[in-house]
Amino acid sequence: MSYFLQGLTMGLAYVAPIGLQNLFVINSALTHPRRRALLTALIVIFFDVTLALACFFGIGAVMQRYEWLQLLVLFAGSLIVIYIGIGLLRSKVEELEKTEIDPSIWKTISSACVVTWFNPQAIIDGTMMLGAFHVTLAPPQSAPFISGVAAASCIWFSGLTLVISIFSSKFNVKTLRVINLISGVVVIFYGTRLFLNFLSMAV
Repeated sequence: MSYFLQGLTMGLAYVAPIGLQNLFVINSALTHPRRRALLTALIVIFFDVTLALACFFGIGAVMQRYEWLQLLVLFAGSLIVIYIGIGLLRSKVEELEKTEIDPSIWKTISSACVVTWFNPQAIIDGTMMLGAFHVTLAPPQSAPFISGVAAASCIWFSGLTLVISIFSSKFNVKTLRVINLISGVVVIFYGTRLFLNFLSMAV
C-alpha cells in the first residue's frame, strides 16, 4: 500500500499544476452541461493514464536514446501549444456561453488527445519523473506505484470537473471571457518557452 500512496501523492503533484489539460477540463466544465463535462473528464483521464503508462514503461528510454526525437517533439508540440493559445484569445463571447448543445464526441476526443499526447512538456516531465521512479522500483513495486498515479488522475480531473461545474453559475460571460484571455496568454507563453527550449537544444 505504501507504494500505491507514493504513486498517488506524486501523481497529484504531477497533474495539479495549471496546464493544458486542466484548462481544457475547466473550460468544458464552465461551458458544457455537467454530464458532458464529466464525459470530457473521463476522456482526458484515459489519455492521461495511457501517457503515464507509456512514460513509466518505455517512452523515456526511447527519447533519451534519440535526441532528434526530443527536438521533433519540442518543435511540433510548441507550435501546437501556441496555436491552441491563439484559439483561446480569438474565441468569441457567444462561444463561451453554457449550452445544452454538445460538441461532437470525436472533436472532444481529438482535443483531449492533443492537449495530452501533443503536449511536449507533459511528455518530457512524465518521462523524467515516472521514468526515474521506474528505475528505482522492483517489478513487484511498479504495479501499485503506477496504479496510484492512475488513481490520482481519476481523482483530480473528475473532482475538478465536479467542483467547477457545481459553481459554474457564479461565472458570467465576462468572467468566462477573462478566463479564456488569461488562459490564452499563459498557453502562448508556455508554447513560446517550449520553442525557445527547442532552439537552445538545436544550436
